[in-house]
Amino acid sequence: MAKTEERIDKWMWATRIFKTRTIATDACKKGRVTIGDGVLAKPSRLIHIGDTVNVRKPPVTYSFRVKALTENRLGAKLVPDYLENITPQSQLDLLEVVKISGFVNRRKGLGRPTKREGRKLSKFTEQTYDDGWDFEFDFDDDDE
Repeated sequence: MAKTEERIDKWMWATRIFKTRTIATDACKKGRVTIGDGVLAKPSRLIHIGDTVNVRKPPVTYSFRVKALTENRLGAKLVPDYLENITPQSQLDLLEVVKISGFVNRRKGLGRPTKREGRKLSKFTEQTYDDGWDFEFDFDDDDE
């Protein structure tokens, strides 16, 4: 007999929206998961086929339509049978912009240097200063 309802945290884990069920539960508790028209979802909230689940994973809010219910973790190839990604194109474009811009969640000058900053620093410290002067001659030779 097919199930008619399932816990939202279990469904999000089973459909690979989140890597672990604990992370899915924490997302619900932090208010990052809504159902339908913005109703906050507790981890124990029951969902039904046809519900719309919105998941905020900054900077993007993904939207999924529930096509089928499951409590067992699915293989990646089976996921499209259980959910439909209905995320607006504007949100997907925002994700592309962030990827292209190379956004790093670190203020400049804080933390360890990035690989690029390390290369620049090495290049700067290894440079020898050469102004064309030769200091290997003896000043005393001119007096004799």
